[in-house]
Amino acid sequence: MAYPWQESQQAYREAAAWFQTVLAEVNGRWGEPGLGEWDIRSLVGHTSRSLLTVEAYLKQPAAAVMVGSPVAYYLATHDISAGAGVAQRGRDAGQALGGDPEGAVARIAARVLALTDGLTGSELLTTIVGGMRLADYLPTRVLELTVHTADLATALSLPVKPPALPASLTLTLLCDLAVARDEAGPLLLAATGRGHLPEGYSVL
Repeated sequence: MAYPWQESQQAYREAAAWFQTVLAEVNGRWGEPGLGEWDIRSLVGHTSRSLLTVEAYLKQPAAAVMVGSPVAYYLATHDISAGAGVAQRGRDAGQALGGDPEGAVARIAARVLALTDGLTGSELLTTIVGGMRLADYLPTRVLELTVHTADLATALSLPVKPPALPASLTLTLLCDLAVARDEAGPLLLAATGRGHLPEGYSVL
């Protein structure tokens, strides 16, 4: 499925804003449980990488497209995302936010959003699985920002209420992944009240 560039840009902006809104509710609880082995600081650090990687990867222009869609990106990174390195990068990113993580995230978001606002989506960048168009990579960052902000809200016992546009894009990409992985059946039944998802079900 196509993900229009301007829609992805706006969804990215709204997802980043929601992240900052939820982040403002941490109130010093950085060492409390966040997600899995991460505390809240590490979860926030990992989530901030959905902003930082766009900036970093754009500094490494790709010579050619190797990964042609958001779905293909997730299929290609499945084994990498399950590795121990992801958890450590989250912890490192959390520490890198310093004594004022909220302020650090605000500065990162302002810088990265100003960068993407001036681009067309046709730019080629080098990801961990090869060259991609920015227009194909950005939806994956919308998903990551949206899902992990939901994780943060859950850790803080806050309602999970993502903005409509990033929620819609994220759910669309998750459904596309379910179809690509031949896992659409359980999701379809659960979403219509006809069944329950198996324990541990994930399309990522």
